[in-house]
Amino acid sequence: MADYILDKEFDQIVYERDELNHLEFEACTFIDCDFSACNFHDLTFIDCNFNNCNFSKAQINHVKFRNVFFNSCQFKEVNFAMCDQLIFQINFNTCNLDFAKMYALNLKQCKFYNSSLIAVDFMKADVSRITFLKCDLYRAEFEQANAQKTDFSSSKNYTINPELTKIKKAIFSLEGAKGLLSHHTIIVT
Repeated sequence: MADYILDKEFDQIVYERDELNHLEFEACTFIDCDFSACNFHDLTFIDCNFNNCNFSKAQINHVKFRNVFFNSCQFKEVNFAMCDQLIFQINFNTCNLDFAKMYALNLKQCKFYNSSLIAVDFMKADVSRITFLKCDLYRAEFEQANAQKTDFSSSKNYTINPELTKIKKAIFSLEGAKGLLSHHTIIVT
């Protein structure tokens, strides 16, 4: 059984590889913490906030994220695909998720605001009905994803192949609509 930690604040801690495994955190706040060396396993975060934390290259396996907020955090090369998907709800504001993997995840309850999502793997993910608010989606991959009714209108640099991605009623800016044509051998000026 996991140890349960409620309503605590953790500030400027550098966590070791297996230090947090088999723990459950609820209503906790993490500030300026470094998780980059962690190999997470069987870990739960419920109603937690992370501010200016580093998760880059951390191994996130069998982690439960329930209504978790990340503000100004680093997630370069993190693979979220092995996260527990029951009530999976994470929110990113001003985060760097470059080269992260969100393959086949149900992201309908997630929020992406003002974040860098360069080369993120959203293949086969369900991103329907969410808003990518002012995000950089350069080289993000949406092949076989469900992006129906998704709002891309304030984001930039996306290229989505409408033949390989469900985009019915998705919202795009006129400038961004060029990213829907990039897979064709045409030139748009």
